[in-house]
Amino acid sequence: MVVTADSYGLVLARDDAELAAIYKGAALVTADSSGVVWALGRMGARVERVSGVDLVGELCGLSAEHGYRVFLLGAAPGVAELAAEKLRLRYPGCNIVGTRNGFFPEADADVVAQEVGKSSPDVLLVAMGIPRQEKFIAKTLALTGAKVAMGVGGSLDVYSGHVKRAPAWVQKTKMEWLWRLLLNPKKFEKVAKLPKFAWLVLRGKA
Repeated sequence: MVVTADSYGLVLARDDAELAAIYKGAALVTADSSGVVWALGRMGARVERVSGVDLVGELCGLSAEHGYRVFLLGAAPGVAELAAEKLRLRYPGCNIVGTRNGFFPEADADVVAQEVGKSSPDVLLVAMGIPRQEKFIAKTLALTGAKVAMGVGGSLDVYSGHVKRAPAWVQKTKMEWLWRLLLNPKKFEKVAKLPKFAWLVLRGKA
């Protein structure tokens, strides 16, 4: 299991023991926000931001090169399918073996995981938002049969073209959070966690 940790998720994990355990038990955790990179820097660690969006592209490139079987799960109906089409165009030979939207009740998680497993994926990319995607993966990884599974948040919306990613210059100024908020005011709840994260880091409690 791969976790792309951002400031929002780490704040949630302070009050969510299940999510905290998932973060601690993941095989790989990347810093998926400038806030996390900053916090680690204060602790003496020098890391670069590695976002879920970028990892999706890298994995699809590797799929095209090595034939890895990729399954896209999540987002609204039709989004995963469109993202798959565009990823195949961007990475010719990318072996996307299945797609499914993320609109299903939690009680159906095992059934959905078994459906995914029928495609025998090597890589499962789950776009259902934090913490749902992480909890889904942790509970059902064995049922999906995937060798690698990762929560990718809004990555499928980006690759499908439904959401435009911030330009490179915005990313370099570390203001991508503001870009996302301006495009989607519904993300206010997520952005509102950023000051709390900064406060926790400065107090040495993050």
